[in-house]
Amino acid sequence: MSSRKEAPQAADALFGQAVAIMARLRAPGGCPWDREQSYDSIRPYPLEETYEVFDAIDRRHWPDLAEELGDLLLQVLFYSQIAEEDGHFSIADVISGLNRKLIRRHPHVFGDQAAAEAGNAAAALETENIGSAQVLRNWKEIKRLEKETRSDNSGPAFTSRLDAIPRSFPALLEARKLGSKAAEAGFDWPQATDLLTKIEEETRELAAEMASPVSEHSIEEELGDLLFTAVNLARHLKIDPEMALRRTNAKFRSRFQAMEQAAAKPLEQNTPQELEALWAHSKQQEARQDS
Repeated sequence: MSSRKEAPQAADALFGQAVAIMARLRAPGGCPWDREQSYDSIRPYPLEETYEVFDAIDRRHWPDLAEELGDLLLQVLFYSQIAEEDGHFSIADVISGLNRKLIRRHPHVFGDQAAAEAGNAAAALETENIGSAQVLRNWKEIKRLEKETRSDNSGPAFTSRLDAIPRSFPALLEARKLGSKAAEAGFDWPQATDLLTKIEEETRELAAEMASPVSEHSIEEELGDLLFTAVNLARHLKIDPEMALRRTNAKFRSRFQAMEQAAAKPLEQNTPQELEALWAHSKQQEARQDS
């Protein structure tokens, strides 16, 4: 891999080179396309690159993962360069803020004094010989105090614990985070099986709306309720719904491609019964390969 060839060169020098390249692309005489971009115009790309990182991990393709992580890092450099040009912050501010956050949220690693100097206001935390569960509790307490001591008072007087969850998150992630935050306040289904009952209830309500919709958006609303409940079931089962759906998508791709390969004629020329038979054959073929 290229990273092994470049290992003798310090990572900080390579990072500095990447920052300089991004600055040149945005500078007069740089790339016309890069110079035209704004915060809003490049918004789709960080999410796309994140999903491509997930795909490389799913495939365990390490060269692709290295490349996709580089593409994701490019988005950080791009936003930081635009922000520096506008006088808001620089990539150095981004890194400095990250470093301080890592130190203050890991007092069990860097020590209480270093964490306090980095802004940790939490007191009497258990930090000696702790496991991951206590680390997570400390992290949440430190984060909570960070929000309380933040000096920005420009927002509304009332703040909800849900305000910490960005509305810009992908819907599956937002739903999982909302459910987790509500659960911290005790507002949750007691057991995973209760969610199965709730799914049945939401399915009946969706069927009723499909039969006789109350309004233009009523079916969409009921379907959203069903999806939200399914995401919370995944949370109770400690399953990431995004990863679960991605694996199902991959399974569907594989089975559908097997249908295309097995069909004697284009799929659209097959009857529904023939398509169902091809689907059943692809599942049987998959089962034989897995056995």
